Amino acid sequence: MDRLYIVIPAYNEEENIEQVIRDWHPVVERHSAEGTSRLVVIDDGSKDGTYKILQEYQKKYPLLEAVTKPNAGHGATVLFGYHYALEHGADYVFQTDSDGQTLPEEFEPFWKQREQYDLLIGKRCHRQDGTSRIFVTRVLRLVVGLTFRVWVEDANTPYRLMHADTLREVLKRVPEGFNLSNVLISVLYCKGPYRVKYLPITFRPRQGGVNSINIKKIVRIGWQALKDFRKIEKALERV
Repeated sequence: MDRLYIVIPAYNEEENIEQVIRDWHPVVERHSAEGTSRLVVIDDGSKDGTYKILQEYQKKYPLLEAVTKPNAGHGATVLFGYHYALEHGADYVFQTDSDGQTLPEEFEPFWKQREQYDLLIGKRCHRQDGTSRIFVTRVLRLVVGLTFRVWVEDANTPYRLMHADTLREVLKRVPEGFNLSNVLISVLYCKGPYRVKYLPITFRPRQGGVNSINIKKIVRIGWQALKDFRKIEKALERV
């Protein structure tokens, strides 16, 4: 049986985290692999009651694992979650976010095709998260294409299912704590000898709370990522 680890980073999500657990825990239960699959929610040093809520829900939901660590940002927390899942025996790793924008009922087509692909990634259709974020995604796609010479349809989608063996290989080329980790992972899958498929997903507005990433922060992260991308591309060329 394939062990599924669902990885969800969370920062100051006390308004959303209860519903997110209630939404995603049944998915892990359906694919429990005799109780060895896990829903791993990683508190990234939240300043609100996120981790306290996680600890309480861990008593109610047997496949939920609440993990906390010092704040390091979304990308670093995603990487932490991937390594955590691999170290604990995951066969497949799925990642989504804790803001309630994605739908668990759209997971099954991903799971059914898991043996045919190394990466199944959601393509956000009819996005409802604002024109500024859609613009950022388009610019990011252009930057990735110019830098790595590969077309990545939706590089930063927080809805992706990865085979553990190939994820382990890809992570070797991702710098520790890299901010746009999912973007780079998408690039490495698309450039490498891996089987990648996009599936359409719904992307709702944030369901509660305030997004910790604003446009100013996105620009700063993006500028640093562009410089890092160039270094990584040169390293890939040498390989």
